[in-house]
Amino acid sequence: MSTDEPTPQDPKKSGNEPSGVDLARVALRAAKEQARARGDAARQKKQARRGGGLRSGARADGRDPMALGAAINRLLTERGWETPAAVGGVMGRWPQIVGEDLAKHCVPQRYDEDERVLVVGCDSTAWATQLRHLAPALVARLNEDLGHGTVRMIKVLNPGGPARRYGPLRAPGSSGPGDTYG
Repeated sequence: MSTDEPTPQDPKKSGNEPSGVDLARVALRAAKEQARARGDAARQKKQARRGGGLRSGARADGRDPMALGAAINRLLTERGWETPAAVGGVMGRWPQIVGEDLAKHCVPQRYDEDERVLVVGCDSTAWATQLRHLAPALVARLNEDLGHGTVRMIKVLNPGGPARRYGPLRAPGSSGPGDTYG
């Protein structure tokens, strides 16, 4: 055998106790390992206080910063907000979709995602009637833009009556000028 460890067959090496230099080397090695372990623990604690364990390296991974547009798209996908966001985009482009004249008098108000209904309010009954006639073509155009089946129906709201006014000429028991619009 060519090992330097003492063996029972080698009386010369087995009788010798480790010398002071050997004991000092063993103690130094143990002290270095303990110091390294304490340093690693302190480093991990410091990184945790600064906001995270591992740091990003040379290659891209999930912890790297991302562009704002990519972050918003990821958020929309994760939360399932793609359809409402697309319909919101339609509301922003309403004049291009329906035309300037119709957009001046008819404004989209809300979108019901469960029923897939776009609610549009008009400022006069004539424009509401015009929009009701154009609704099937508008639904087709919106579904072309947003994806098939996104909008099933356009619900057109009639204009409301004038604001109720309370004053000395009000008849007792009446609900004001809204009586004729009910």
